[in-house]
Amino acid sequence: MSRPRDWAELLRVSALFTVPGDVLAGTAATGRRPGARTACAAAASLCLYQAGMALNDWADREEDARERPQRVLPSGRITPGQALAAGIGLTAAGLGLAAVAGRTTALCAAALAGTVWAYDLRLKHTPAGPAAMAAARGLDLLMGAAATAGRPPTATGAGGAGGAGRALVPAALLGAHTYAVTAVSRSETRGGAPGTAAAALGTTAVLGALTAGLLPTPTPLRPRTAPAPAPVPVRGASGGARWLRAALAGVYVATAGRPLLHAALNASPPLTQKAVGGGIKAVIPLQAGLAARSGAVALAGALAALAPVAGRVARKVSVT
Repeated sequence: MSRPRDWAELLRVSALFTVPGDVLAGTAATGRRPGARTACAAAASLCLYQAGMALNDWADREEDARERPQRVLPSGRITPGQALAAGIGLTAAGLGLAAVAGRTTALCAAALAGTVWAYDLRLKHTPAGPAAMAAARGLDLLMGAAATAGRPPTATGAGGAGGAGRALVPAALLGAHTYAVTAVSRSETRGGAPGTAAAALGTTAVLGALTAGLLPTPTPLRPRTAPAPAPVPVRGASGGARWLRAALAGVYVATAGRPLLHAALNASPPLTQKAVGGGIKAVIPLQAGLAARSGAVALAGALAALAPVAGRVARKVSVT
């Protein structure tokens, strides 16, 4: 009989702390306060993430039986049928919650769910795998922006009065981090990819500089006939806010960069797995830094406070 701890391991509860920040970073980019629709989007995000975890282990059950027999499915603590049912049920719940938040949020959620299923069932072991994961994280952030602003993000950056289009750049930065970590994870059970870890380390450094404001951030293109988007309301744009943004970017680089450096120097399976775990943990300070970049200082602080809690849970349930 399955125990709660077995389900916690299957659904990677320690990694769930990295999920609400996607939606909240998207919310921060709109310049609006989170509301009930934002909460629905965050709940939908959590459901779809857990669905992806269950489907991942269901799809990899034969590979895990050879390489990681201690996992819940190969060890028999949860059956494949139970994992698949959980994936289907959580997907349906996520789509339903997103629909409550509005039509555009539902569309983002449908695209996110499709990406998650495509990755787990088909794309994971192909060259398109990292790009699919990056797209999933980016869509998650855009879902938060669409739910809060009430309009879909657009390439013009206009995005309606709520400025949902401003979420495109944060989504791209979060997606780039996800791409790098996913690329490293493809060799975590075998090791032997120091070049991939080194490339991910370089990506981390660039993303940290962009988040801290040390490098100019690209802005979405807009037609000449399109009106310029209104400026983002900067809440607390003081020296303290700038220091917070820089500090969060530094925490992000340290969290992801140190294990990546070790994996680049010695690409053994244990060090590669630690690099992947560090990359997952680094999502929280990156999300907080992106919120601070948008001027949402209080939201950035609240997200940063999740990191130590996630660390304590990760010591009990692995994030990978």
